[in-house]
Amino acid sequence: MRTIHVIGIGAGDPDHLTLQAVKAMRTTDVFFLLDKGETKADLTDLRRAMLEEHLPPGSYRVVEARDPDRDRRASGGAYAPAVDDWRSRRAEIYERLITDELGPDETGAFLVWGDPSLYDSTLGILEEILDAGRTAFAYDVVPGISSVSTLVAKHRTSLNRVARPVQITTGRRLAEGFPEGVDDVVVMLDAHQSFRAYAQEDLEIFWGAYLGTPDELLVSGPIAEAVPRIEELRAEARERKGWIMDTYLLRRRT
Repeated sequence: MRTIHVIGIGAGDPDHLTLQAVKAMRTTDVFFLLDKGETKADLTDLRRAMLEEHLPPGSYRVVEARDPDRDRRASGGAYAPAVDDWRSRRAEIYERLITDELGPDETGAFLVWGDPSLYDSTLGILEEILDAGRTAFAYDVVPGISSVSTLVAKHRTSLNRVARPVQITTGRRLAEGFPEGVDDVVVMLDAHQSFRAYAQEDLEIFWGAYLGTPDELLVSGPIAEAVPRIEELRAEARERKGWIMDTYLLRRRT
């Protein structure tokens, strides 16, 4: 039976690859890479560089496919259907790659940014393919260093405080209100900088973008003081690179 490795490759630093990840890569015949377009070519280039560093030339194949675009303008009741549509189109591509490019006894792999079990669609898409019943394969998951872990390490802080819960959420959810009963909130996928709504509250922010890469940006401090600096850095980075991936921790100062 075909086998698929879902390998977490870390937040951007090539040294984030774990020994388990390297071992899984060395048992892989075909690596599937999704091309996200010219503006994000460095994401694909980093994956290729990892393969070249850790694997002998000629020991593997790389197959690329164009990642489908997602309607990022969708909001409210249209948001979930837009995501479902995008994931279904992705599933069609993944199924074609596995069926057409992987031999019956070969092993393929998807190199997933960060940790596949945290804010990534790959596992759900593979289950969707299996549920359809047209393609059979086994798969396993290699955990990776997430942007959340990298963020708190870079800021030399811990994710939680003694006897206090931590919540991981999205910018879309944060815009609806600060979670109740939680003093430490990690926010991912915040394209609209929802933290600005809390600039007058007694919060600290630990913010990072392009974590683990040469373009890494870090800001921390009282949120009222940090917001203008983050806005400036974000605008400059988007202008320069055309995209941004950032994560932050909001912490009540109690």
